[in-house]
Amino acid sequence: MDILVLGLGNTLLTDEAVGVRVVDHLNALPGDPVPGLRGLDGGTMGLTLLVEMEDADALIVVDAAYLNQPPGTIQIFLGAQMDDFLRRRGRNPHDIGLDDLMDGLRLREAVPENRALIAIQPQNISVGEHMTTPVASAVPEAAQKIISLATQWRATAA
Repeated sequence: MDILVLGLGNTLLTDEAVGVRVVDHLNALPGDPVPGLRGLDGGTMGLTLLVEMEDADALIVVDAAYLNQPPGTIQIFLGAQMDDFLRRRGRNPHDIGLDDLMDGLRLREAVPENRALIAIQPQNISVGEHMTTPVASAVPEAAQKIISLATQWRATAA
């Protein structure tokens, strides 16, 4: 099972970088925490990610998201919960968002059954190279949640 972990975000905007930083953390872990787990820095690449997503058997996306919770809060949205959250969240009408990518997968009949959004509440998304302390502190915990989820999916697929 190929499990793609896609970290989204702009590394020039403080906490907006959290998805990319979680993938960096996962990729830096020693050994192979879960066979078939593949971390990809999706940054702000938009529709070019569609091919990578389509080829995955399972998909975990990590991104900053407004959850109306304290900064650094992690929330996991699985399957249809992920789809619902993406449809309801606000965003700039001019950008290509994750919901657009998921619609592209739907058009190609390639939405993986096992899919999740690991959402992390930002504190600040202004221009800056460093995440705020509460969001940076959430990175290892988010990585562990990804490993746990991927391990669970692999066990049920076997």
